[in-house]
Amino acid sequence: MVPMELLTPHLSTIKIPTSQQLVYKDECVLSFDNPESETGLYVSLTSFLGFGRNYVDHYYQKTKNAVFLHITRSKALAAHEDAEETGDGPEKKITRLAIGVEGGFDPEYGKRKYIYTDHYNVVVLPDYHVFPWPNDALPEVVKMSVQGIIDAQSPFKIAEMAALQGTWDGEKREVSVHSVNLKQLDNGVKIPPSGWKCEKCDLTTNLWLNLTDGSILCGRRFFDGSGGNDHAVEHYRKTGYPLAVKLGTITIDGKGDVFSYAEDDMVEDPYLADHLKHFGINVQQLQKTEKSMVELELELNQKTGEWNTLQESGSELQPLNGPALTGLNNLGNSCYINCVMQVLFRMPDFVQHFVDGVGEIFSNLPEDPVNDFNVQTAKVGVGLISGRYSFPGDDSGFQPGISLHMFRQLIGKGHPEFMTKRQQDAHEFYLHFLTLLERNSRHKPNPSDCLKLVVEERIQCTESLNVKYVRRPEHYLPLPVPVAAATNATQVREYEARRVEAEASGQRLDPSQTVRPNIPFKACLDSFMREESIDQFFSSAVNKKVTAKKITRLGTFPDFLWIQLKKFTIKEDWTPAKLDVEVDMPWEIDLKSLRGHGPQPDETLLPESSPDTPAPVYDEALLAQLLDMGFPIEACKKSLYFTNNSGMEAASNWLMEHMTDWDFANKFEPPGFKSDNAVTVDPASVEQIIGMGFTAAQAAKALQATEGDVGRALDWIFSRAEQLDVDEESVPKDNNFGCRDGEARYKLVAFISHMGTSTTVGHYVCHILRQDAWVIYNDNKVELSLNAPKNLGYLYLYQRIEP
Repeated sequence: MVPMELLTPHLSTIKIPTSQQLVYKDECVLSFDNPESETGLYVSLTSFLGFGRNYVDHYYQKTKNAVFLHITRSKALAAHEDAEETGDGPEKKITRLAIGVEGGFDPEYGKRKYIYTDHYNVVVLPDYHVFPWPNDALPEVVKMSVQGIIDAQSPFKIAEMAALQGTWDGEKREVSVHSVNLKQLDNGVKIPPSGWKCEKCDLTTNLWLNLTDGSILCGRRFFDGSGGNDHAVEHYRKTGYPLAVKLGTITIDGKGDVFSYAEDDMVEDPYLADHLKHFGINVQQLQKTEKSMVELELELNQKTGEWNTLQESGSELQPLNGPALTGLNNLGNSCYINCVMQVLFRMPDFVQHFVDGVGEIFSNLPEDPVNDFNVQTAKVGVGLISGRYSFPGDDSGFQPGISLHMFRQLIGKGHPEFMTKRQQDAHEFYLHFLTLLERNSRHKPNPSDCLKLVVEERIQCTESLNVKYVRRPEHYLPLPVPVAAATNATQVREYEARRVEAEASGQRLDPSQTVRPNIPFKACLDSFMREESIDQFFSSAVNKKVTAKKITRLGTFPDFLWIQLKKFTIKEDWTPAKLDVEVDMPWEIDLKSLRGHGPQPDETLLPESSPDTPAPVYDEALLAQLLDMGFPIEACKKSLYFTNNSGMEAASNWLMEHMTDWDFANKFEPPGFKSDNAVTVDPASVEQIIGMGFTAAQAAKALQATEGDVGRALDWIFSRAEQLDVDEESVPKDNNFGCRDGEARYKLVAFISHMGTSTTVGHYVCHILRQDAWVIYNDNKVELSLNAPKNLGYLYLYQRIEP
């Protein structure tokens, strides 16, 4: 019997969790050990942090908090399994193009079901004295603390519920502002229960009933050529009648697909049943016959066949496990995070910093390790690379995998998109992660230096022929995808004709026979390297706005080159779409033609701006309208400057054309103009920024550039950290920002692929070269790739070939 007196010296440190207290009882804050692990989980009765056996001693030595609730979990196969849930019944219907959310693709579907039982003991360190639970002999404060931990809601569940509040899953819609007082004409129109046809053409599908005048018209033409003939939207442009419901989607509970042309979005109409009754429609007599917009989105993806191709579904793939072969569970559209982290830890710099250096990172254990960027990133790195959590799964080939709950919550904190469970752009997440990495690497080695390159822009005034060179650091190379350069244009046209003919007769072509435009990699490179025209460029040589010519090259070549194919675009109706193309990405490339060489002896540089250079003037009304559309203020200023305040159409077209520019949202400094309007900065704001590792001069400069706003100043300063350091060190302007440089020959070592029609839907997988063999990482399914589909990728990682 363990004497109760062992607890007495520690009773003053024991706390009782409040309803607001986060209790980390699901997983170790420093590793992926959990109650199901062999040694269970130890939850501190003081800090309520959970630790695996590998780290609980370290925590005790740092804090002297000695009392823990030890949680272990056992599982047993359910006695009466539900046949449908285990995959023996009918196939589960997918109604949402999403992963891990209700109605979407369920990562757990088809797995055998278990009953889990938790077992508890109170443990006192350093000698691991055990007190069984429940135990009436325990001091009251210990019993209350333990019960509070057991009753506490999981922080992961709390975070998930918060994320779901902002989840867009293809069906969550806002109530239309036009639904409350919708005008309905007393024109005697009555809608029959069947036999519908577009009033402007012969289409009998994809029909929309306008809820103001009862017109029945066909819908918009989809990006792939299917859909309608745009007669419904043309009717709105003529009449202004805002709401229409898709016929065939209306259900007996008064629901249906309602589109607001005025709001340009799918919406909810809570009065739909009454609005339909106006035209003699009794919803209780209706039966859903048409595909919903979500079902059409699913069908469009299935038609392309890329789901099967990118996941290599047609091949018998060998499951893999071991070091660097660890699967990541999908937490609800988290595949974009999973893929980016798998690829980042393919690079030795990240492994060396976060995995080999984990001892140093964990040695100074912060009080709140859950919200420490370096701690949580190191935890991810060790989890992926060590092999501790990579072992065979069930017959389906899925590993038990690890879940990036803490990492996802931390990385998305305060971000309007990454804090939700919506699908996101993997490239945007990559840039977001590197921004956080930069913030947490001040005056420390930054592993992303292996990706950093210098972009060199040469701008020439067409009147004086003088030039200027602009250099800046970046972490990727964006390449346009010129569809017009397809080498199989004739075959694509023939395929499209066959597809249209088949669909007109109610048939569908075999998705595996899809013919996509095939774009040579050289065409993408040539498109990037071509000379651009810049209108409204202020030339300090002739002291006026002129047309300038710009070419872009690379000033340095990094150890690893991250290439983004600009497949995602905006359609004419301003909705996102993806180019369904193949790009012949090479296994090895030589990019020496991209090398920039800086000012040449026979060139004359543009002079610095003169004091009398006029300050730019922006049309305030146009600026307000552009901001209301959701564009960043600096991008709006650029659009007005470069279109000479000529109107909304010109400015918005400029914005749509330049949305993917490297510096789209960066602080705008008009060519040839330098503002000398000093802003008085608050000393307290300066001190706040100094506390993050920057100098007083850097803090003042950032605050002056952002009108004294600390939040904007931090974004400004972090995006220019390298340049600010360079300025203070008085390094010449043609410096390389500390970037590594070497030969321009590379080999492909990883790529991330997206399946779906836009970044807001679909799924990501990645392929990584491991010891001369390609491996596919599909969330928690890790397998040997037999036919890596490199021509359908989106993001590519190339490694320098050393001479």
